[in-house]
Amino acid sequence: MKLYNTLTKKIEEFIPFEDNKVRIYTCGPTVYNYAHIGNLRTYIFEDILEKGLRYLNYDVIRAMNITDVGHLTSDADTGEDKMLQGAQREGKTVTEIAEFYTEAFFKDMEDLNIKKPEIIEKASDNVDLYIKMIQKMIDEDYAYISNGNVYFDISKAKDYYKLSGKNPEDLFVGVRDTVELDAAKRNPADFVLWFTLSKFENHIMKWDSPWGIGYPGWHIECSGISYKTLGEHLDIHCGGIDNIFPHHTNEIAQSEAYLGHKWCNYWCHGAHLNDNSGKMSKSKGEFLTVSLLKEKGYNPLIYRYFCLNSHYRNSLIFSFESLDTAKIAYNKLKNKVLSLNRVGNIDYQFKSEYQNKFKEALENDLNTSLMLTVTYDVLKDDRLNDATKFEIIKDFDTVLSLDLTKEVDKKVSDNLEQEILEKIKLRTEAKKNKDFEKADAIRNELLQKGIRLIDTREGTTYEIV
Repeated sequence: MKLYNTLTKKIEEFIPFEDNKVRIYTCGPTVYNYAHIGNLRTYIFEDILEKGLRYLNYDVIRAMNITDVGHLTSDADTGEDKMLQGAQREGKTVTEIAEFYTEAFFKDMEDLNIKKPEIIEKASDNVDLYIKMIQKMIDEDYAYISNGNVYFDISKAKDYYKLSGKNPEDLFVGVRDTVELDAAKRNPADFVLWFTLSKFENHIMKWDSPWGIGYPGWHIECSGISYKTLGEHLDIHCGGIDNIFPHHTNEIAQSEAYLGHKWCNYWCHGAHLNDNSGKMSKSKGEFLTVSLLKEKGYNPLIYRYFCLNSHYRNSLIFSFESLDTAKIAYNKLKNKVLSLNRVGNIDYQFKSEYQNKFKEALENDLNTSLMLTVTYDVLKDDRLNDATKFEIIKDFDTVLSLDLTKEVDKKVSDNLEQEILEKIKLRTEAKKNKDFEKADAIRNELLQKGIRLIDTREGTTYEIV
């Protein structure tokens, strides 16, 4: 396996700390609102990475956090906690908000065939661990107390900007916000490990600590949960590119200060999903969710297919026109696979040949578009019987997770059935009038909705595909 490593800025051969065992940490959601499809693009790429490593016979264990405290509305140490903001917006408690949007996130993962990590930890369940880590960093002079808060001193970190490639003179934090000019900080980019009531008197979620009643900073939770669940050495850490600085940069600084050695060897980041106005973001107000796509009649796996046609490190432009194109291609691909005759002998030599091609694409920094190309090549290969094609694609789909070999629900609602029957009637009339262009248009319209028309001597019927 070769992966692009943000830490070294190059594609490298992946070598885990322990032979064949891979420990992956992926930053989880801040559960104050629904995840938008831009967020979920990152989780799709992480899902391909995990399933791909398993396909290559690695023993993979993956942990993820659920941020239910500490993530401020600014990527710097300013603003309001997003969880508190969500609670105030909806007139609920922080706990109610966290539970609701955590379940909504898991439902989105299920709809997109994203495997849940084996280990999922809530940030609020590990406060004692954060306090222990922070106290050690204070004792060893990596952190200091000022104006009631505990800050990490970035001047004590070894090569603090190595992940981001920024210069010490940079004043930007994340993609929108500047470092707060805080007289309490030794360095402008020092970040908070623990907030106290001196700054956030109205905060709901708070705990006692040696430094006063308060709550942990956002960055410490991922270091703590990773250390707790995966140990002192992490193989791969994933996230979106907007996590590189400051979040992942700060994770490295505090984790290596606490542990006393290099923490993680490989850092993998997914690029943004953009719309016509730029990066997709909740801060714009309305944002696209999986639920909205479903309401508009799109199978969520069409969005997954749309994402897999682009490399995870390339920015991807979303529009409903491009999603419609993906819908046609996805339905056509699935229909072709399901039409294969599965009765017959499997040619395991051809299966092995194509598995090797699929692995080459997978090992090439998760080249999902090439993985799909190999899938199409299987269908076009006249040397293979249908049973062998079906078996190979079923094998590929353990990674692609597009449900290409999964039969669909054949039931339709009464309203949909009435609509289909009316379309069939219009098409029959068009054919009688020799308006074949209109007849074909009706057939294609229904096919895009997953309805395949079947012409028989007795008339036209349909099936759900």
